[in-house]
Amino acid sequence: MFTICNLLLRFIIFESTITKIVKNTFTLICVLALAFSVSAQTNTPKNTSPAGTGKEALDFKETVYDFGKIPQGKPVTHDFEFTNTGDSAFALDNVQASCGCTTPVWNKDIIAPGETAKITVGYNAQNDGQFVKPVTITYMGNKTRQIIIKGEVWKTPVTSAPENSSVSSLKNE
Repeated sequence: MFTICNLLLRFIIFESTITKIVKNTFTLICVLALAFSVSAQTNTPKNTSPAGTGKEALDFKETVYDFGKIPQGKPVTHDFEFTNTGDSAFALDNVQASCGCTTPVWNKDIIAPGETAKITVGYNAQNDGQFVKPVTITYMGNKTRQIIIKGEVWKTPVTSAPENSSVSSLKNE
């Protein structure tokens, strides 16, 4: 009886090991198949002109602007200038900030190849601390670019400076 139980236990352990190996092999094959199918997709470059010249359609002088340290409660703005370096004229479809404290303003006119335009980005510095705010630009239907503003807002005093008693005594004399 002991040898039959021993053999049965060995068979169960052997079968369990085989099942694990088969499951792990199947999982590995699925992961590899998924990886190869994803890498086989054609990857079209973003921000190229429709004629396929490979040139960027939006060429910014700068894509990140650092305001540095600014006082709390003082709104600030910065102009991001760009040039249409593509082969086709287009208008900016949308310029969207990541939050309500950042407001982009742009011209909705068509920008011909070689022309320069600007996007003004404002930031309402109400909360103290560091900030990094991305702004997404959509143009030519589905193309996107991103510009970023950043800086640090320092907390301004709630009350005014204390009164100088020396000045009061001079006024009384």
